[in-house]
Amino acid sequence: MLERIIQTDACVAEGAAWLARTEPRFDHALTLTGPLALRRKPDGFAEVLSAIVSQQVSVASARAIWGRLQSAGMVTPEAILASDDQILRGLGLSRQKVRYAFALAEAGIDYDGLRDLPTSDVVKVLTGVKGIGVWTAEIYAMFCLGRADVFAPGDLALQESARLLFELEHRPKEKELRQMARAWSPWRSVAARTLWAYYHVAKDREGIA
Repeated sequence: MLERIIQTDACVAEGAAWLARTEPRFDHALTLTGPLALRRKPDGFAEVLSAIVSQQVSVASARAIWGRLQSAGMVTPEAILASDDQILRGLGLSRQKVRYAFALAEAGIDYDGLRDLPTSDVVKVLTGVKGIGVWTAEIYAMFCLGRADVFAPGDLALQESARLLFELEHRPKEKELRQMARAWSPWRSVAARTLWAYYHVAKDREGIA
């Protein structure tokens, strides 16, 4: 059976209500954050390439580089494969990311087919491409495919938000947070949205950018 897909704000609200009933700390967090954003994105090659561009650079730098790639039409597998290292480097990609871009373009992923696969298989397909890690694959499943029950415990903001919300002595590592998140199924994607929103509320209160 295909996993639940988050398609509208009402889906997010349904998940938030379930979390609030199930875990008092989520109820507290949602009181502070207010309604959660839908945050759906298109799926496909361009979104995965954009995620690669964003790795290990500031948001401003990623946005600038992605803007140059879009302007040059370098957002399809065909365009990347017809390009070369010099062109892509000139648009702002590092040597490593140029290799990743070519690997993604050469992978021939059936993005439409990913919509019908279990999340575990989506992660397996995407992480089979050089330059794509589990975090990127889980984020893709969450926001581009709209999966309701996927989490991204490798995300540092989620780890820190969980520490703050659940008053933990230390920031949970990826394995520990993945274990915690099992209790939030079948709405782990909404739990992640809640934790991200709570992270910003908590940091604003502390005066931390």
